[in-house]
Amino acid sequence: MKKILLFCMLLLSGMLFAQKPIFTSAKAKSATVYFNAAEISQTINVNIPVGTHEIVVKNVANYLNESSIQIGAPSNVTVLSVQFTNDYISEYEIDGNSPATKKVKDSITLVQKELEKVINARNSEVKTIELLDKNQQVTGSNSGLDVAELIKMVDYYKAKRTETSNMINTLTEKEKKLNDILVKLNNKLEIDTSKEEKTSSGKLVLQVMNEIAGNVPLEISYLTNNASWIPFYDLRTESVTAPINMMYKAQVVQNTGIDWKKVKLTLFSGLPNQNNQTPTINPWFLSYQGQPYAYAYDTEAAKPQMQEVVTSMGIKRKDKSLGSSVTNYTTINENQLNVSFDIDIPYDILSNGKIHSVALKEIKLPATYKYYAAPKLDKEAFLLAEITDYGKYNLLKGEANIIFEGMYVGKTMVDPNQTSDTLNLSMGRDKKVSITREKIVDKSGTKFLSGKKEQTFTYDITIRNNKKEAISLKVEDQYPLSTDKEIEIELLQKDGAKVNAETAILTWDLNLKPNETKKIRISYKVKYPKDKIIANL
Repeated sequence: MKKILLFCMLLLSGMLFAQKPIFTSAKAKSATVYFNAAEISQTINVNIPVGTHEIVVKNVANYLNESSIQIGAPSNVTVLSVQFTNDYISEYEIDGNSPATKKVKDSITLVQKELEKVINARNSEVKTIELLDKNQQVTGSNSGLDVAELIKMVDYYKAKRTETSNMINTLTEKEKKLNDILVKLNNKLEIDTSKEEKTSSGKLVLQVMNEIAGNVPLEISYLTNNASWIPFYDLRTESVTAPINMMYKAQVVQNTGIDWKKVKLTLFSGLPNQNNQTPTINPWFLSYQGQPYAYAYDTEAAKPQMQEVVTSMGIKRKDKSLGSSVTNYTTINENQLNVSFDIDIPYDILSNGKIHSVALKEIKLPATYKYYAAPKLDKEAFLLAEITDYGKYNLLKGEANIIFEGMYVGKTMVDPNQTSDTLNLSMGRDKKVSITREKIVDKSGTKFLSGKKEQTFTYDITIRNNKKEAISLKVEDQYPLSTDKEIEIELLQKDGAKVNAETAILTWDLNLKPNETKKIRISYKVKYPKDKIIANL
């Protein structure tokens, strides 16, 4: 009867086991990172019996686009359904309270208690030896012991110390064995710290139908928004006659909940497009916007490039030099709209929300150097590097560190999204070129003519080259543009400048010898109704 009951219990246990979910863990294989998302590819290998089963795949991203999930399976496996969750609860989960798990946990508790006893016993034996060693000293005739008593005491000390030392050795060996058992039990529980990858709360619950029992490889891919990258550059040059050594880099950040260990990384210069609906062209209607304000001029609208060059410096960042061999491991693919970087070197990108620097390519840029100044906005000259035919380098808009003559001088912007055939890179300020812009009071003033108010403005710009070599300097200034027919503007003096009538920008191309000083003057007048006030004049 007992054998029958035992058989029935085993049979019932087997039936229950067949209904249990099958747990497995996914491993990140590759990641395609976009500017605001990432497509992660993972693999699993799971032993599936014949029939229909529920598979719980752990270690997927904490949050993902469920509609983007794709499962690759062999022909003998049919995936019936896929569901994402980060709140999966099951009594059979490996870290739950299943009988098998409870048995392992109980064993761990027993081993830990036994280990504590052994450690306490060993410490007691060690203290005993310390006590024996401390009290074994005698002082000859002053000790009050005769020879027979002294021999007895020595024999006792020798025997007791030997016994205690042997006990310490026995307990130390037992402690080591218990620690080995504890490690094996913890491994059975798949403790997160012993895993190769970080375990996330995200899980995929698959319903599958399998025709052939055995080990089945599955491939999983999905989109998650908890990853991104931006381009970044290091610009190095030794002098104004040397080319620029550009290190093309990426700053990758991910907080998906899973660590990417030894993954194949692809960086994509765009956004993931999940909209497969064909577009529809609707009628295009034009309409008026609100009337513009009657400003005499708008500096930013008139010349955005001036402001961009002047404000291109920023927060300092430490520089790291990287080897040129990275170029050999990066393949750049360009289509009409995007650029992708396929990196053959396996990368570790941890899920910690921190910036991970990825080297993409090293480029030697032939450059022509000149100086630029917009003294109305900034009283210092900027060294510019002109790069021609820059389209072949597949550059993307991003920040860059500047290292000039071995010194870190600040940060600039690389912006290839422009219509000009020359890319200008601001390489920093040069304080050896002095510039002043002063209003000439006796050449400026206000007059009232009948119903009109006439204001005259005159400025002198003085440039001095304090360098030991000659320089080429481009200077830009401006006069205002009218937004109303009642506002009349006249350029009075330009001192040989090229004038762009559409933007009202004045440009001087100057060549200055060492220690040479040059002065240029700009003057203009503005006439408008005297009962009106013009802003920003």
